[in-house]
Amino acid sequence: MRARLVPHAVAAAVTAVVLAPLALPGYALRYDMVFVPRQPLSWEMIAPADSLPRAVPLDALVSLANLAVPGWLLQRIALIAVVYLSALGAARLVPTGRTATRVVAALAFAWTPFLAERLLLGQWALLLAYAAMPWLVGAARDLRAGRPGALPRLTLAAALAAVTPTGGLMALAAVAVLLPLRSRATAAALAIVAALNAPWLMAVATSAAGGGSDPEGVAQFSARAENWAGTWAALAGTGGIWNAQTVPSSRSSPLVPLVTLVLLAVAVVGLRDLRRRWPGGADRLFVLAGGGFLLAVAGTGPFAPGLEWLVGHVPGAGLLRDGQKFLIPYALTVALGFALGAELLADKLARRFEPALGGVLLTGAVLLPIVLLPDLAFGGAGALRPVRYPADWNAVAKLVAAAPGEVLSWPFEGYQSYPWTRGVVVRDPAPRYLDAPVLMNDALRVGAVTVDGESPRAARAAEHLAAGRPAAALGVRWVLVRRGTQDEPPAGVLAGLRLAYDGPYLRLWENPSAAAAEPAPATRRVPALVAHLLAITIVIFASLFLLRTRRNPWYRPRTHESEEKPPWSVWPRS
Repeated sequence: MRARLVPHAVAAAVTAVVLAPLALPGYALRYDMVFVPRQPLSWEMIAPADSLPRAVPLDALVSLANLAVPGWLLQRIALIAVVYLSALGAARLVPTGRTATRVVAALAFAWTPFLAERLLLGQWALLLAYAAMPWLVGAARDLRAGRPGALPRLTLAAALAAVTPTGGLMALAAVAVLLPLRSRATAAALAIVAALNAPWLMAVATSAAGGGSDPEGVAQFSARAENWAGTWAALAGTGGIWNAQTVPSSRSSPLVPLVTLVLLAVAVVGLRDLRRRWPGGADRLFVLAGGGFLLAVAGTGPFAPGLEWLVGHVPGAGLLRDGQKFLIPYALTVALGFALGAELLADKLARRFEPALGGVLLTGAVLLPIVLLPDLAFGGAGALRPVRYPADWNAVAKLVAAAPGEVLSWPFEGYQSYPWTRGVVVRDPAPRYLDAPVLMNDALRVGAVTVDGESPRAARAAEHLAAGRPAAALGVRWVLVRRGTQDEPPAGVLAGLRLAYDGPYLRLWENPSAAAAEPAPATRRVPALVAHLLAITIVIFASLFLLRTRRNPWYRPRTHESEEKPPWSVWPRS
C-alpha cells in the first residue's frame, strides 16, 4: 500500500513546487490564461457567430463550472489537475514493478520544457490534453486487452483532452493508432471520441468565419531554436515554442543540448525494453509519437512552403501552424523510455559494481529533468504570480449587464499588457468578464508582423476603426476603452457616444442610438446545443459506469491473465 501511495506523493510534491505562487490570492494571468470571478455563459461561447471555435467547448465548461466555483478557485483546480495528473499518469503507465522507476517517469513527464512553455503561454487547456495522454494510452492498452472499465476510462481521458479542438484531434488520433483495426471495441471508441469532438465541429459548420487561415502564420508560429543546437534539437527536448517570451531562461544555456542528449540516449535504451514489455503496443506508440514530431517540424525549413499552401487553401489546416503543440505523444514516449532506460542502467551498475550505485543512478535520473529546467519551479521563477482585477471591471460589468448589447473593446488588439498585470501580456478579459458579446480583433501581432484572423466582421471593423470612423456606425452599444495601454482612441472613433463610466483603468462609452441585440438564430443554436448535450451525456454515462465498479478502475483493474505475469499491465499483441 505504501508503494502505491508514492506516485501520489511525488505528484503532489511536483504540483506544489511548480504552482507555489498560486498560494497567494488573485488570478495568474498570462497570454491565453484568463480566468475571471464569474464568467457568464453565452451562445457565443457555444456557437461563435463569425470566429473559429478555438475555445469550444472550453469556455462553456468554464462558465458552467463558475456557477459552483469562483474563478480564482477554478483556476487553481485546473492547474493542479494539469501537473498532478501528468505526474501520476506517467508513473502509473510505465510498465515496471519498481517504485523508483515510476518516480523517474513522473518527473520526466511532469517537468518538461513543453509543460513549462505552454504554461507560461497560458495554454492550460492544451495542457489538460497533455495530462490526459498517459491515461488515454493506458485505457487504450486495457481496452485492447479486454479489461473491464477500459472503454469508460478511455472516454473520460478523451473528454479531458477534447476541451479544445487540438486536444480532441490528438485523442482521436491516439485511439485510431493505438487500437487494432476491424475491432468492435475500436469502432466504439472512435465513435465516442468523435462524438466528444462534436461541439467544436458543429460550431465550425455553423460559423460564418472563413475556413482558411493566413499562411503568414506558418512562419510566425513555427518552432524556434532556443540555443546553439537549433530548432530540431529544441523540439527533441520537447521545447521550441514559437513565443520567445514564454521560454524559460535556462533553455538558452549552452549545456542544455548536451544534457538533453544524455536524456535522449537513456530514453533510447529504455524504448528498446519498452518493446519487450509492451510487444503489442510499443510500436504503435512510437508511430503516434513520430507523427506528432513530424507535425512539429512541418513548419520549419524546407517543409514550410508546403504547410503554407495547406494552411491557405485547406479549411481547418490553420490548426497545424503551431506544430510544436503536437509533441504531446512524443513527450510521453520519451518519459517512458527515460524511466525504463534508467532502470536498466541502474540494474547493470548494481550487478557489476555496488548495489548502492544503482540507487544513486536512479536518484540522478529523478533530478535530471529538474537540473535541465530549474526555472519551472515556483511558477516559472515567479511568472505565475497572481494579480487582482481592478474594481473598474466589476463596475463596467454591472453597467453592461443592465443594458445588454454588443461591446467593442479598445485598443482593437486581442493581447495587451497593463500596469495592473505588472506588464504581463494577457488576452483581453472583456469577452469573459462581460455578460455581452464582445467585438474584438482576432488578428494576432507577432513582433512587427500581423497575422490575419478568420473573422470577416472583425477584419471589416479593423479597417473601419483604422480610418478613424465612428464606432457607433458598427452598431455596437458599448465601447470599452482599456486605459494604460498608450493607445487612446481617436476622437472620431468616439463620435456620437456618451461617457458612461470613467475609471482609472477602464472607460466605458455608450451608443444611445444602438439597436437592441438580436439573439443567435436557431439554425446556429440548436445544432450546437445538441452537439454539446451529446458530449455531456457520453461523459455522464461513462462516469456512472465507473462509479458502479467495486474497485477504483484507474488503478489496475482485475484481469483474467495468467498467474505468471509481470508486475505491470501488459499490452497484448492481438
